[in-house]
Amino acid sequence: MTQRGLLIVLSGPSGVGKGTVRKAIFEEEGVDFRYSISATTRKPRPGEKDGLDYFFVSREEFENKIQNGDMLEYAEYVGNYYGTPKSFIDETLASGRDVFLEIDVQGALQVKTKMPEGVYIFLTPPDLTNLRSRLEGRGTDSREVIEKRVAAAKEELKMMINYNYAVENDVVSKAVQRIKAIITAERLRVIRVLDQIDN
Repeated sequence: MTQRGLLIVLSGPSGVGKGTVRKAIFEEEGVDFRYSISATTRKPRPGEKDGLDYFFVSREEFENKIQNGDMLEYAEYVGNYYGTPKSFIDETLASGRDVFLEIDVQGALQVKTKMPEGVYIFLTPPDLTNLRSRLEGRGTDSREVIEKRVAAAKEELKMMINYNYAVENDVVSKAVQRIKAIITAERLRVIRVLDQIDN
């Protein structure tokens, strides 16, 4: 019997560096996660590619997917939808492969209600001043949008209580090592290895 894959959910406030940390994890030697690409109605940022960074879809397409039950989770954030297509996750976990989800806080909490067995990791900024600097440094958002994102981050930090782990993203390489240690420990939990031991 194939052991079910591990669902690893990384989330945190906008601008905390989720994408940077996830990319760094995937560049590590010996890492074999499947990355679940999210769908969004926002416009691509410079350098982003459809089907690689996100599935960029129209608002109408996204709302059709919601009505058809094709989204594991979704949220509307700063005027755009973001969400996770459901079938990919189910099929990949059933095949024994681990799935890595990088999503916002609202989305992670929706996933947790449907898949509580996942590993939920909250990425935190060193502080809000650092977060504001990162958002400004990206150069992709207006001052008004940055203010909205910082205000949203203050609320999202309160949701950390719903996660299994919190990892500070002070230095990307350190955050990566902390997350890898969490995943290694989770694979060794008795509940996950009982079937193998019985066999």
